[in-house]
Amino acid sequence: MTSNMENRSLFHELPGFEKGGFFDLGHPLLNRITESFVKAAGIGAIQAVTREAYFTAVEGFDSSNNVSDMGGAKKHQFPNLKGETNRKSLEAMVKNTGKESLQWGVVAGIYSGLTYGLREARGAHDWKNSAVAGAITGVALALTTDDSSHEQVVQCAITGAAISTAANLLTGIF
Repeated sequence: MTSNMENRSLFHELPGFEKGGFFDLGHPLLNRITESFVKAAGIGAIQAVTREAYFTAVEGFDSSNNVSDMGGAKKHQFPNLKGETNRKSLEAMVKNTGKESLQWGVVAGIYSGLTYGLREARGAHDWKNSAVAGAITGVALALTTDDSSHEQVVQCAITGAAISTAANLLTGIF
């Protein structure tokens, strides 16, 4: 009995992991999309808040309020965060965190649903499914940005297909 208790982990204690998921919406496709959406949206929210905490800390330590160049990336993702009051700042952070969470969730849900649907339709799970799902997901990601151009949509489609295909091909190696 002691060895049985020693092998239990946190995942065994949480409801949903013993049957393979948190949601039961009646169809595996819906379950998979919903679970991917919720998990990625949570990750997106955490990422957005921690990024803002980092920039706030860096700006607090730098007397001139200049953040060092970070490879051409946007220096401050929440432009309205420096409001006149703490309430305005908090509202801006919540709004932007929600937007980013939604983006992450939608992209994860689309990718997960497409890979599942393509596997069921074609009867095989291979790099072709991953490439198509990655390309469509890349397009969806590009279209969620504020200023998407034709070139950006094509670049995101190619990048999504390449990353997804590489991940699929490297799955058995590592």
